[in-house]
Amino acid sequence: MAQTHTEKVIDVHHWSNTLFTIKTTRDPNLRFRNGEFTMVGMEVDGKPLLRAYSIASSNYEDHLEFYSIKVQDGPLTSKLQHIKVDDELLVSKKPTGTLLWDHMKPGKHLYLLGTGTGLAPFLSIIKDPEVYENFERVILVHGCRRVEELTYQALITKELGENEYFGEMVRSKLIYYPATTREDFKTQGRITALMESGKMTHDIGLPDFSIENDRFMLCGSVNMLKSTSELLDKMGFRETRKGEFNEYVVERAFVVR
Repeated sequence: MAQTHTEKVIDVHHWSNTLFTIKTTRDPNLRFRNGEFTMVGMEVDGKPLLRAYSIASSNYEDHLEFYSIKVQDGPLTSKLQHIKVDDELLVSKKPTGTLLWDHMKPGKHLYLLGTGTGLAPFLSIIKDPEVYENFERVILVHGCRRVEELTYQALITKELGENEYFGEMVRSKLIYYPATTREDFKTQGRITALMESGKMTHDIGLPDFSIENDRFMLCGSVNMLKSTSELLDKMGFRETRKGEFNEYVVERAFVVR
């Protein structure tokens, strides 16, 4: 396990019977960019069992944070969901990923489109002062099935705006747009439907999507990535690929956990 650090769990928060967050210590030698993921796991039967997890904490924080679903028969999360404070977690030494704000062409509005635990990388991005310095608006769109799955609302709507270093930028630039698909809520519908109908931009008071001004980051299920990418392509946006920076980026590290 030379390629992993062993970290100690310092907090576990169960949002519901399907979602939980783990905070761990952070090795001082671990470096990453906000939006990246790393391999996280445990020893199972004497062997490391690792899966890709976006890092929800920001790169300047002294702890690591991971946001996970609970899959009862999942090889890793069936065990990980029972982890407790002072237990150990394996964390890869080499974070990577494609959700990097400067791997797209410059723009005015940055849309962070996440479903479920696809929110995780955006939690680090909305704590990044550089992001606010480079975009006029940062729009965090979180789509879930039910209201209880719209987690981290206190952080997003209150705590970030009170940050002594970048709170003013958050208050003036961050727009939070949660939506549900299977339960009554002020905004209902899939992200693609809200985008295609024009409801999303209308609700938040921004102009219709334009290739010149709007940039997108996508993180969620395989189906969400496929449908949203197809919609953006249809609108004329292009994905950043092989070093050619365009108008949107996608995290494709999704695996069964």
